[in-house]
Amino acid sequence: MYVCLCEGVTSQTVSEVVAQGASTSKEVATKCGAGLDCGRCRRTVRAIIEAAAQLQPTGS
Repeated sequence: MYVCLCEGVTSQTVSEVVAQGASTSKEVATKCGAGLDCGRCRRTVRAIIEAAAQLQPTGS
């Protein structure tokens, strides 16, 4: 699914960038372009970041 139509970035690309360590929408924008233009996709980008964080094991 396309997350960012302005830059043509898919949810898979955003997920990969998050898996590589991006933890904010600004970091994602810097690495793949999603969210740099109009900003409509930022909410979706943040949702992908939050979903990935929920999948991470806690350090306890």
